Amino acid sequence: MQIGVYSFGDATPEIGPGRRLRDLIEEIVLADEVGLDVFGVGEHHRPDYSISSPAVVLGAAAARTQRIRLTSAVSVLSSDDPVRVFQQFATVDLLSDGRAEIMAGRGSFVESFPLFGYDLHDYDALFTEKLELLLKLRDSERITWHGTHRPALTELGVYPRPVQQPLPVWVAVGGTPQSVARAATLGLPLAIAIIGGSPEHFVPMVELYRDTARRAGHDPARLAISINSHAFVGESPEDAANAFFPPYAAAMTRIGRERGWPPTTRRQFDASRSPRGALLVGSVQQVIDKILSEHELFHHDRFLAQMDVGGVPHAALMKSIELLGTRVAPAVRQALGA
Repeated sequence: MQIGVYSFGDATPEIGPGRRLRDLIEEIVLADEVGLDVFGVGEHHRPDYSISSPAVVLGAAAARTQRIRLTSAVSVLSSDDPVRVFQQFATVDLLSDGRAEIMAGRGSFVESFPLFGYDLHDYDALFTEKLELLLKLRDSERITWHGTHRPALTELGVYPRPVQQPLPVWVAVGGTPQSVARAATLGLPLAIAIIGGSPEHFVPMVELYRDTARRAGHDPARLAISINSHAFVGESPEDAANAFFPPYAAAMTRIGRERGWPPTTRRQFDASRSPRGALLVGSVQQVIDKILSEHELFHHDRFLAQMDVGGVPHAALMKSIELLGTRVAPAVRQALGA
């Protein structure tokens, strides 16, 4: 199993976006040094996040790392131009000597749609059309294409071309069966965000993905699945919980206020840290056990940890990344025979 980290570059008033981005590059460098497999950065267009252009951040990381794979997590493809997304990630692939990936999603926030002149009523149609174009761009150097939401392309070349053929494109979902079925039908790897509820409730989604892929003529064994979750590793359960809870609760309460959710309490947090909850927050052994328990449910190929929810301090993040890379990942790989 591949194990890694992803971040939205959560910013706080005390630490602005510039400092957060510089710290983030140091975190990616450390993840590479301690042997983690993947680092992802996600796109948002809000004051509480510092990353609106994942490819720029990953390009900076490419120049400072040697081995780790670099992915968006996610690129909001619905409100972007697939030609530019492809060119940007082809550039990251060249800079990193073949370590770039695109994780495409529809977006959990909606600020990018009015920002770039799109109508939210076209939410799903935009993603469907733009994903189709992105896949054509990676498959052909010269392209003729025609759609509804972007000007047509007629025998045009798209450059640069990436090192990897094809450039990996994942589809990221939060729980919509139609999105799962789309990824399976296209034969694309699937990233599932599990940030609430019980992981067991997502088993039917994985089953739908593999069954749909099989019916579409794809071998499910060749299609990777990633589980992306909030996680934090400490020397003890108390260390992990005390470092992660305050910024996590502040962020989830702030977002919840926008969406009509109640404030996040310590009792809810501790329940989510239980063996059947969605949070992987605890000691080294607790996180190992939970990753392995979820692997029994999903038989997934990748686990990505979002550790900086709400602006966890940089020093604490560095320690958690170190523990994930030097102690959690080796134990998980050994247990799974990797």
